[in-house]
Amino acid sequence: MEVTEDQSRTQVLEDRLHKLEALRRLGVEPFAYGYSVTHRAAAARTGFEEAEAGATLDEQGETESVRLAGRLISMRSHGKTVFADLEDASGRIQLYLRKKDLGEETWAIIELLDAGDWLGVEGPLMRTRMGEVTLRATTIELLAKSLRPLPFGKQEVDEATGQVVIHGGFADVEQRYRQRYADLAVHPDAREVFRIRARIVSAIRGFLDEREYVEVETPVLQPLYGGASARPFTTHHNTLDMRLYLRIADELYLKRLIVGGLERVYEIGKDFRNEGIDRTHNPEFTMLEFYQAFADYVDMMDTVEALMGTAVRAATGADEVVFQDFTLDFRPPFARVGFLDALRERGGFDAAAAERQELARRAAELGIEDAHELSRPRLLDELFGALVEPTLVQPTFVVDYPRELSPLAKPKRGDPALVERFELYAAGRELANAFSELNDPLDQRARFEDQARLRQAGDEEAQRLDEDYLRALEYGMPPTGGVGIGIDRLVMLVTDRPSIRDVILFPTLRPEQGES
Repeated sequence: MEVTEDQSRTQVLEDRLHKLEALRRLGVEPFAYGYSVTHRAAAARTGFEEAEAGATLDEQGETESVRLAGRLISMRSHGKTVFADLEDASGRIQLYLRKKDLGEETWAIIELLDAGDWLGVEGPLMRTRMGEVTLRATTIELLAKSLRPLPFGKQEVDEATGQVVIHGGFADVEQRYRQRYADLAVHPDAREVFRIRARIVSAIRGFLDEREYVEVETPVLQPLYGGASARPFTTHHNTLDMRLYLRIADELYLKRLIVGGLERVYEIGKDFRNEGIDRTHNPEFTMLEFYQAFADYVDMMDTVEALMGTAVRAATGADEVVFQDFTLDFRPPFARVGFLDALRERGGFDAAAAERQELARRAAELGIEDAHELSRPRLLDELFGALVEPTLVQPTFVVDYPRELSPLAKPKRGDPALVERFELYAAGRELANAFSELNDPLDQRARFEDQARLRQAGDEEAQRLDEDYLRALEYGMPPTGGVGIGIDRLVMLVTDRPSIRDVILFPTLRPEQGES
């Protein structure tokens, strides 16, 4: 009778539970409280090589003992000796386990180990006849028993490139997202993505801190959402008996702080939008927003160029990024192109003069869904996304947007039909959005009222009229430049990952079968 995959998995789990019971019968606690580590694997290997080069090894060609801890990746038994691979946060190292070194009691424990177990190992380092730096274990402790087998694949080194190639293993991409803990455990490259992400965020904080920006926290639960065109998630506060929204942007609260005299502020935090999920959109995502008094959108372009260079260098050590088939150069200055000029060049029509019906017709011809039901601002946005965005490969500022697309930006000096706004694109994807912020409370009220009419006409993503924000503007907001940068998309770019799910530790997914 053929054994199914589920049956095989159940048998493995039962086998490991039996080993757990056997360990406890031997007096071994399979889940330890701690372990004193002296070295990481990489540092231990480097120390051995330095000692070897300095001829300071002992007569047996070994170092003094070190203590390592990590996950057991594989075991290769040769009777009374075992070669194994241990992996910690710095990498892998080979272990040499010998019965005469460890004794009968410890050897009985080794026979009950499995790939995936966490071990603490002590012993000197040596080099085997095959030339590999190896820890010869003199003591070994079980730190945590793995009851569920990890999906390790077979590793081989490509002789041509020197890269490690994994065959089999955790091949189901959705399961890698769903069980990120297992994905990280078996894929060092996945762990490296999130280390790079941390370096990027740290570099951005350092960049802004050096320029005297103050890091702040604004409400995630808001009585009125705003600062972007999006649908919110809605919740209810029982004690106050009031509806609240998860924020879709940080903008309006951060600009309230500019009114209050905090002249440079920034926030790196989660935003939430009740929208579709695709390769570049997740309902929960991370944004950087920063605002600077007495600056305009030209000043902020200069700042963004410098900030992006800092982030890229923190991730890669260089000014260039390889993404898919492109090498992207983040050395300033970035190219600059007007929104309407780009649409005219790529679409062959004057978007500023075109009626809504013409825009809807062109959008429908491009396959844009429900084109004839979209508002004029949405049509302009959709047409730009279809015609222009894919062509913006090298870092490019798109500047001077139609007024109707940007209800929070100041009119462009010399052309009030446009606003002083830019978006930064690279590899066909938006990375940043920025304005010379609108600080005229009367103009802002009129813009909000225009948005209200769009909502009444069926545009669910049009912005709400925020009386408290208008009150803040009435106290007086100085000239201000503001920027929003999508951290997730930036990390996608510098780590060459095709999906936003690759750079979010726990992305939003459909429930598994049987979940509610």
